[in-house]
Amino acid sequence: MSITQQIITIAMVVLGTVLTRFLPFLIFPKGKETPPYVKYLGLALPGAIFGMLVVYSLKSIDLTIAPYGAAEFLGVLAVVLLHLWKRQMLVSIAGGTIVYMILVQMVF
Repeated sequence: MSITQQIITIAMVVLGTVLTRFLPFLIFPKGKETPPYVKYLGLALPGAIFGMLVVYSLKSIDLTIAPYGAAEFLGVLAVVLLHLWKRQMLVSIAGGTIVYMILVQMVF
């Protein structure tokens, strides 16, 4: 990559970052009511994204080869139980990740 290409690449990344940071404030000013479809997306998208993340994370499990996805399913179980107990998303995700990593590194 030449120096000109590097400068152009950096400039495009900076422009993209600035646009994504400031564009919402320009489209939805402080005194203006947020459109209903934006409110709906704010409610619907987090669950949809987490659903896609779960499917993507578990899609490559082979249930015919030992350990039959045990570490993955125990990690998911840890996430569910922690969330039912604490109702804190970060605690649930971090706890499930820690459980999964311990199982993969030390048990399976």
